[in-house]
Amino acid sequence: MRIATLALVALASVLCVGSAEAQFSSDVVKLGVLTDMSSLYSDATGKGSLVAAQMAVEDFGGKVKGKPIEVISADHQNKPDVGSSIARDWYDNQHVDAIVDVPTSSIALAVQKITQDKDKVFLMSGPGSSDLTGVACSPNGIMWTYDTYALSQVIAKALIARKEDSWFFITADYAFGHALERDAAATVKANGGTVAGSVNAPFNSQDFSSFLLQAQGSKAKVVGLANAGGDTQTAIKQAAEFGLAEGGQKIAALLLELTDTHSLGLKTAQGLLAADAFYWDRDDDSRAFSKRFYAKVGAMPTMIQAGVYSAVTHYLKAIDATGTDDAKTVIAKMKATPINDFFAKNGYIREDGRMVHDMYLVQAKKPSESKGEWDLYNILATIPGDQAFRPMAEGGCPYIK
Repeated sequence: MRIATLALVALASVLCVGSAEAQFSSDVVKLGVLTDMSSLYSDATGKGSLVAAQMAVEDFGGKVKGKPIEVISADHQNKPDVGSSIARDWYDNQHVDAIVDVPTSSIALAVQKITQDKDKVFLMSGPGSSDLTGVACSPNGIMWTYDTYALSQVIAKALIARKEDSWFFITADYAFGHALERDAAATVKANGGTVAGSVNAPFNSQDFSSFLLQAQGSKAKVVGLANAGGDTQTAIKQAAEFGLAEGGQKIAALLLELTDTHSLGLKTAQGLLAADAFYWDRDDDSRAFSKRFYAKVGAMPTMIQAGVYSAVTHYLKAIDATGTDDAKTVIAKMKATPINDFFAKNGYIREDGRMVHDMYLVQAKKPSESKGEWDLYNILATIPGDQAFRPMAEGGCPYIK
């Protein structure tokens, strides 16, 4: 009897171990940073997003529940077919559990669908289209850092409050640009402003002259740039050359990353308003992270790069708490757990996948105000998350009960 009992105990132990092992899809928790390594968004995302994910893993100890954590990366080249192909290969052949970052909304929309079909996890920091938590939402996707609705709420409201209430948009001719113009125009009109017109500009444009001439001809008080990265920088530089400011028009860069302002220089950027989810010099916690990041990258982190670190850390904490990398279980835990770190205080993830946190209205300093290379912004206002981000009931997410 004693031998039989010991045999049953041994068998039960083996079954329990097998059950515990089965909580993980493979012997590694693998993250894939899919980003722009070589084009106009690479400064704001790119290598910095990869480093941020690696830092999060290192700070977590390199393992979760005894399983090693691995980070791989790829350049999606700002092409939806390339990004989609990489995502499928990662999920099908390389045992990737979660894809991270993905600037360029058209690619993110494709990866969102693939991630849902494969029942994995999508941690978005780079893309901006509010459709990703609206009509194109997914139970497998979490949008961490910003979106076109929040950018519009922060910038458009601030300018309209200053009586800058007629707008003309120069819009990047792809998913992000169109979503940004749509959300900004809606905010302008909802707050008593008018839209004089808009023009679409091709991706990675080198010459904005014809678009800026149309903006000048509109006589609008504000020229809204519904673009990002290198396109935003080029448009701002050429707007200065065309004398839009001297003619009384304001330039509103609806998405202006810290690296954009740094590249422009304060002589050109001074006075520009921007919406930001994170600024490195906000408080002691943000400065501590940013100085560590700077030591590795040679630049202060953008909101997207800081968001990558925050999202990856929260994801790993959920795996540690639940003992599994099962997507549904981990996402449920992430949504049930508040976010309190250097990036967000009292942040939370809604059912539609939107991480809600404070946004900031910042203004580029005058050169005489800056005390160093990256001392670029004054924070003018903090906008609570429930005011900055679109109410969940208005998004049209089909998974909301």
